Amino acid sequence: MVTINDIAKEAGVAKSTVSRYLNNGSVSPKTKEKIDEIVKRRGYKPNTFARSLKAQKTNMIGVIIPRLDSPSTNEVLSGIDSKAHEKGFQLIITNANQETEREIEDINTLAKQKVDGIIFLAKEVTEKHREAIEEINIPFLVLGQETKEIPSIIHDDYGAGEKIAQHALDLGHHNFLYFTVSREDKAVGRDRYDGFFKKISRNSRAKVKMVETSFLMREAYNTAIIELKKSEATFIVGATDTIALAVMKAANDLNMSVPGDVSIAGYGGYDLLSFMSPALTTVKYPYFTIGNLAIETLEKMIMKEEVPHQQALDNQLIIKETTKKMK
Repeated sequence: MVTINDIAKEAGVAKSTVSRYLNNGSVSPKTKEKIDEIVKRRGYKPNTFARSLKAQKTNMIGVIIPRLDSPSTNEVLSGIDSKAHEKGFQLIITNANQETEREIEDINTLAKQKVDGIIFLAKEVTEKHREAIEEINIPFLVLGQETKEIPSIIHDDYGAGEKIAQHALDLGHHNFLYFTVSREDKAVGRDRYDGFFKKISRNSRAKVKMVETSFLMREAYNTAIIELKKSEATFIVGATDTIALAVMKAANDLNMSVPGDVSIAGYGGYDLLSFMSPALTTVKYPYFTIGNLAIETLEKMIMKEEVPHQQALDNQLIIKETTKKMK
């Protein structure tokens, strides 16, 4: 009797790839054609009873979040929860604390809980992640990071960087300080800065100093205290709104006026910031919307319907009180 292992060995692919093929999962056209030919030639007939058991739904969806104290994560979760409740799904939420090993552990744990699918709010997607995702062989959706092999929903982070840069140039600024995070985080640490830097660089008078810091406000604040003491920048950007807020706190503690002495902008547009003063100039991201869309997309994947490999959501520059025109 021909088995999945036999098919995988002859096709030169993993057993999980053949399993995905048999369950109408995501397989490249070239691999699908190869497995098609082997299955027909060898007369392989899958165990329909086993497949029917596997196809049973639990109406549970796993959500892996990067950390608990993130305003953007909370807004995405609100969107996920709202749409999941509407569609009758229950959520199992795990916090990986931005640790790769915990993320891998959570992927496997959720699979053992028989969830119908998993939504992963990712800071990065490594080869270890890809191996774990292929091994569990259930619908899997990545939010916030672009991936080649896995369906994802992303923000236009590069365009967001360009928007802030253009706003700063329109105000007549030429000296910039940019607080970013590790470039391992492609969306926040790389794409936002690259979009900003490329647009700024078109102005021959512009100077940009980039400083790496942390998502944590306390660490960002400590970095800002050091940098602001020696900086001549008139326009400062934080890679997130929380980093920008930490910079504002540092500027205030150094008796620097915002926006009198220095303009500050961030990324996020979190709802809670509408109650602070001065109100932060920012690029507003549709976090609630991406949460809604994640459930709608994953539901289609669970039902074995085709979904776009990648979906990108736009964002909007919101000009408030922390940026001003140079005199």
